[in-house]
Amino acid sequence: MSFVNLHGHSHYSLLDGYGSPRDIVLRAKELGYPAVALTDHGVVYGLVELYQAAKEEKIKPVLGCELYMAPRTRFDREPKIDTKPYHLTALAKNNAGYQNLIKLTTKAHLEGFYYKPRVDYRLLRAYSDGLIVLSGCLVAKLPRAILSGNEEEIHATVREYIEIFGKENFYLEMQDHPLMENQNIVNQRLKQLAKEYGLGLTVTCDSHYPRPEDSDVHDILLCIQTQSHVTDEDRMRYAGDYSLRDVKELKEVFSDCPEAIENTLKIADQCNVEFEFGKNLIPSFKTPQNESPEIYLRQLSREGLLGKFSGRKIPKEYGERLDYELETVHKMGFDTYFLIVHDFVNYAKDQKIVVGPGRGSAAGSILAWSLNITDLDPIEHGLFFERFLNPERISMPDIDIDFADTRRDEVLNYVINKYGRDNVSQVITFGTMAPKAAIRDVGRALGYPYAEVDALAKAVPPAILGKYAPLKQSIVDDPTMRNIYEKDERARICLDYAKKLEGTIRQAGTHACAVVIAEKPLNDYTALQYGAGESNEIITQYSAKPLEDLGLLKMDFLGLKNLTVIEETCSIVKKTRGEEVAICNIPMDDEKTFELLKKADTTGVFQLESAGMKRYLKELKPTKFDDIVAMGALYRPGPMKFI
Repeated sequence: MSFVNLHGHSHYSLLDGYGSPRDIVLRAKELGYPAVALTDHGVVYGLVELYQAAKEEKIKPVLGCELYMAPRTRFDREPKIDTKPYHLTALAKNNAGYQNLIKLTTKAHLEGFYYKPRVDYRLLRAYSDGLIVLSGCLVAKLPRAILSGNEEEIHATVREYIEIFGKENFYLEMQDHPLMENQNIVNQRLKQLAKEYGLGLTVTCDSHYPRPEDSDVHDILLCIQTQSHVTDEDRMRYAGDYSLRDVKELKEVFSDCPEAIENTLKIADQCNVEFEFGKNLIPSFKTPQNESPEIYLRQLSREGLLGKFSGRKIPKEYGERLDYELETVHKMGFDTYFLIVHDFVNYAKDQKIVVGPGRGSAAGSILAWSLNITDLDPIEHGLFFERFLNPERISMPDIDIDFADTRRDEVLNYVINKYGRDNVSQVITFGTMAPKAAIRDVGRALGYPYAEVDALAKAVPPAILGKYAPLKQSIVDDPTMRNIYEKDERARICLDYAKKLEGTIRQAGTHACAVVIAEKPLNDYTALQYGAGESNEIITQYSAKPLEDLGLLKMDFLGLKNLTVIEETCSIVKKTRGEEVAICNIPMDDEKTFELLKKADTTGVFQLESAGMKRYLKELKPTKFDDIVAMGALYRPGPMKFI
């Protein structure tokens, strides 16, 4: 009684699918599926996430994409014709197929995007190896031809797919949506074509949410997408059940062709993509004399540390700490990582681009200090290297580098020129529905008056250090929210939907600072697309965590306005006074600075400008740098109560 749904959407089919890849995996496991597929619209955003969740739950991941097929070629742009692409369900049989899937998706976005990311027959021929394709839903080419009664196009389409993929890799896709009267017409014709051409039939759910009871919240999501109200008559809606279905139901519906159910298992059995996690895919670094990265790193760091002491003898404690860090870095395989960071940071400094003194755990590394990556002496300040790199817990180093925001692109262009345009990219990020936004979106979809929705959104408890409590928790813990939920039926309906939609992906954007650098073209590891806006920057389709899990080098190039202000101030000082100011040499005991801190005159000072921090600074009256360190450590959830 088993079955595998080979056509399913998550919330990565933006505002059209409900539920995360993990939600889909858990529902598939609940139904007893031995495998589960993800085929989001025109993107592969969630494939790594699905793979990891499926492996964790011990069912097989099937990686796919519902491609958009251009009516003519991917380069055509005529509104009346080319704005209506066909769908095609594509699944990766093996790693070669996965490679072709991400290349097809990339080409669709970078070459074929016209309202939708589109491929064409020419691309399918070039990247067909290792793929299984299903004929698709009602808006796919073959079903459209069937419904239009165009026999010539029906047979031409079937023959074309057979020619490109082979009979063994092309299946006719039936679905059960009885409220859509055309579906039965298509199903019956597909059964005839299967006999005529000796093709396999298969059944899919075309799921857009995990469970049948998710239908209502998915309908709200569609209203958010189309900016319509649930009461609108002529709006986009999904008639019938688009959840992951129980095999018993499907066996009854397709009792005349049980092989269509069995073929779902056959197809899933052929799909065997394997990801390797925890690999080190840091790109190579060309050293001046072709010496090993280990030797060159040791040489650079020794020279740098000697320079910190103006050529005098390196103190024993510093020398021993550097040797320990170098040994640890080499054992963990990160020599090249430090050379790459050293190279672009020192390029920036040579170009008089202001670089931050160091943030986060990397400031605890004397190796980073010796290489001029950071400007803080970790021994003087009692900072620990093990917070940054711990040989007991192997993970990619993470050095966040701050640059003046007006010149960040100069450093990024340097990295692109050094490692190759195809090997460097900015990283996608996904904006999810926060509590207030979810309430406002749901309220609009329900047709509630603006004032009513606004009041409800404003009742959400304020964020603590930028983070809101989940709505479910707020309704229990906050007296105002609890009272509204219990006594106002309209508010309760809105909040119930908002609770379900909270955390759902609303849009894709470009990460503010993340950049990925690879040895080979990034298209070997992830699909690519254009970022939002007019800049036309190319970004990855996997977000930062999946990229890091795959072993790719992800760097954070942060553009800070504060550093731009400092850079401009130094420039003004030089022009008006003829003095060069090096921010790394500013005294840490300047009395006038501490007078400002005592008065909490800290607007614009990173981490010291919030109302709560200002209140505590006035009470503390800091007189030394360590006081600021202590306040920064305490002003966070948990330790805050001990201030």
